[in-house]
Amino acid sequence: MKYKILFLILFSTLLGCGSENYIAQVPFKYDYSVDLLKKQNKMNQIAIENQAVVNDNSENLSDEILAIKEKYSIVLGVMPTKITNYKLYSYIDTWIDTPYKEKSFSKDGLDCAYFIQSLFSSVFKVTLPKDPAGMFRSKSLQLFTGRNFLEEGDLVFFRYDKDHPISDVGMYLYNDRILACTDKGLAIYNFNDEYFQLRYIASGRITKDATK
Repeated sequence: MKYKILFLILFSTLLGCGSENYIAQVPFKYDYSVDLLKKQNKMNQIAIENQAVVNDNSENLSDEILAIKEKYSIVLGVMPTKITNYKLYSYIDTWIDTPYKEKSFSKDGLDCAYFIQSLFSSVFKVTLPKDPAGMFRSKSLQLFTGRNFLEEGDLVFFRYDKDHPISDVGMYLYNDRILACTDKGLAIYNFNDEYFQLRYIASGRITKDATK
């Protein structure tokens, strides 16, 4: 009985002294959990919407094209509805991760300018020179420097050294992602990476006359 009375006294004392701190922490923990739950629910909703768009095959696309649509919407961080140029992404997909090799166009090694020239000929029916400087001077391109104006299919030009004002070329896709070659080979890179930002010169868009 003495122990029970002592326990009750201690418990009452601790509760009385610490109740203010204890009560203050409950809403904080609760709100934090609710916030996390809301964020998780939002992410789940986006995932469901994303999957719903992929599963909505109203265009009667083949399984191969549906896979391309889903794959590049994830890689580029956009909704699948953005991926509509199936010929472009199917062409890209067969060459991704090809090693870099200067002035070469084969599965053993790839020069990005050669690849871009082939891609534009096949996908957009536009003939471009095989070298970056030649593309830069091409009358088929309208040049601009504003990065906020970039659209899917725009060319982005880079300068690596003073002896080659236009040293390399890549292609803008979506969401600050570009198709380009580095020593790692042909891949999709973040255009905001310092490597590209320090070397960026200008961009070019195919003119309407060039596609006629």
